[in-house]
Amino acid sequence: MTGHGTRILIADDQERVRIGFRLILDSQPDMHVVAEAADGAEALRAVRRYRPDIVLADIRMPELDGLELTRRLTGPDFLGTVKVIVVTTFEVDEYVHIALRNGASGFLLKRSGPTLLVEAVRSAMSGDTLISPQVTVRLLEQFQQQTAYVDKALKIPLTEREQEIAMLVARGLSNSDIAIELFISIGTVKSHVASIQRKVEATSRVGIAAWAWQSGLIRRSD
Repeated sequence: MTGHGTRILIADDQERVRIGFRLILDSQPDMHVVAEAADGAEALRAVRRYRPDIVLADIRMPELDGLELTRRLTGPDFLGTVKVIVVTTFEVDEYVHIALRNGASGFLLKRSGPTLLVEAVRSAMSGDTLISPQVTVRLLEQFQQQTAYVDKALKIPLTEREQEIAMLVARGLSNSDIAIELFISIGTVKSHVASIQRKVEATSRVGIAAWAWQSGLIRRSD
């Protein structure tokens, strides 16, 4: 398939998953699926042939798993020409850490739904990293348990609206969810998120969430 917009390759050993993702992504005016692969080795060959912008990679695939595929695609052989979003059924914290360490631009649970899948692709293309809210909240609660409470939120010059958005990010809400919650546009949410990242020196929305928990802006009981 040819066309303009973000070029996507879907790597998953389950055909029904590939079909479902293709239907969701091809329905977007700025995205199209250029290829599919049933295992990691096939995906690697397809990347070289079709040169996608984004690869959706399942973790448990034959030949080459999604974590190793991520490491190779974000390595020197590809020089940052492709971004990888790891998509899995399994909520294993170790997978998240390995995926991000290997250079993944997102980590989604397959049950996250079409809206978050589309948002993950757009986030990756804009240089951000999106992690499924269910995974984010659990990881950050673990992070809070290991970190002493330090009341430094007020030392960061966030506006009242930015503090509100930072708290919602920390609770695992996506940009779309935040827009609905606050009755503002997604563009406005993205602008605020970018400003918050700059102020708290976070490299992604996950960093914003970690800062919100660590600083005491949000607590477990909130």
